Amino acid sequence: MTDWSRLSHAYGSAEDIPALLDQIASEPSPERWNDLWSALCHQGSVYSASFAALPWLAHVAGCDDREQAVSALNLAGAILAGSDQPHGAGEVRAQHAAEVGALLAAVNAYLRASSDRNEYACLLESMLSFEGVVSWSENLAGGLVNEEYEVPCPGCQANLFIVIGERGFFSTSGDYALSEDDVETVPLRPANPATMDGIGRRLHDIALTDGHQDVADAMTYVFGGATCPDCESDFSVADQVSADWSATR
Repeated sequence: MTDWSRLSHAYGSAEDIPALLDQIASEPSPERWNDLWSALCHQGSVYSASFAALPWLAHVAGCDDREQAVSALNLAGAILAGSDQPHGAGEVRAQHAAEVGALLAAVNAYLRASSDRNEYACLLESMLSFEGVVSWSENLAGGLVNEEYEVPCPGCQANLFIVIGERGFFSTSGDYALSEDDVETVPLRPANPATMDGIGRRLHDIALTDGHQDVADAMTYVFGGATCPDCESDFSVADQVSADWSATR
């Protein structure tokens, strides 16, 4: 039996978590899920109570209510992505191996049945988290959903937007979304799917198999090349995205 009063979350003692879990179970709502996210995975930070909630999240992920299951999978994925942070919970993946296995099985099932692009991107990220693919289990979905990544140029350290989506496929250091003037952009160089390898090839092929051609296409840009419009340095988008995440951990 979990003694929640001895655990902590973003706002202090976790003794209020059981009541919140009961409320979500009986009357789920986006607001209550937001409250749970805020307490257990506040801006990416995790706590001892975050991991204590994994059995409950795994149970919800296995239920027949798709909306609640997807919410549980995304929160559990975000929590496990932060499992190497200081939190006093010990060897999280070893202690919760059964739950992680159940979550991975559930996320694979929901991935195959997902028709919504943004939901699919989030579930893909959660899958990587459950698999322990640390370097790509945080913010992969954020860039795909928001259709941009912010990265530093490896040459001049300028802050760059890597835009991948309906607005185009380019790099820029200008505020392209808000500026009334034209900003300088440089087209991205997509990877050739036939020569992609590693995690990029795997994500591309999974998305293609699952019928998400747009996500598969986006992966060729995420794992392709870019040029800084300020100093003309060429670089790998994936290298800068992953380097930027590593620097913030």
